[in-house]
Amino acid sequence: MFTGILRRTRAAAVCALIAVGAIGFAQFGAANADPNGQMFGNPDAAAPYWRYQHQQDCGLMAVADVVGQITGHEPTQIGIQLRGAFTKSETRRGAVYHFDGTSPEDMVVMLNQFGIQSQLTTGNTLQSLEQDLAGGHKVIAAVNAETIWNYPPGKGTRTEADHAVVVTGVDTRNNVVHLNDSGISTGRDEQLPLATFSTAWATGSNLLVVTT
Repeated sequence: MFTGILRRTRAAAVCALIAVGAIGFAQFGAANADPNGQMFGNPDAAAPYWRYQHQQDCGLMAVADVVGQITGHEPTQIGIQLRGAFTKSETRRGAVYHFDGTSPEDMVVMLNQFGIQSQLTTGNTLQSLEQDLAGGHKVIAAVNAETIWNYPPGKGTRTEADHAVVVTGVDTRNNVVHLNDSGISTGRDEQLPLATFSTAWATGSNLLVVTT
């Protein structure tokens, strides 16, 4: 199950860590710039569909984001929660959503509720992710939240995928991955060093849900 919700007591500390990380990120990007690289995807077009989650529903919020990008009509948080609460789950008895997170398989189910076909795969590569974005597909990735939010050592676990984000771009010129991340208030077009994203993504066997 992916939840991706910040504990209220940690929010300020995490925001501070992100600010520190952003400074290091700027230096990283400058030092590793590739003049022959390019942008895969369109983060600017995707950014308006980011929303900050207020429950343990990062998977549903990622689905809503993708629905918005494709149709231009993004479900509200309560709307996507209600849809999940009345949609049969593929992975457990009962509904997709019980206020405790969403499975990757059920994100495929939820996208189908809006007439959007998608495929869940693991073992993906950065190159296949770039090709998906270049082809105009919308992409949800399973990542480790503690890694992308730069939690301090000993806080949380960095060994499992516990969060869903929408990957909106990969910039190989600057080694940057662009995300719509519902789990933090600064998650609209969140930008991470490629190495950080790759580490967080590997915890979930490089799982992607890609629209077809």
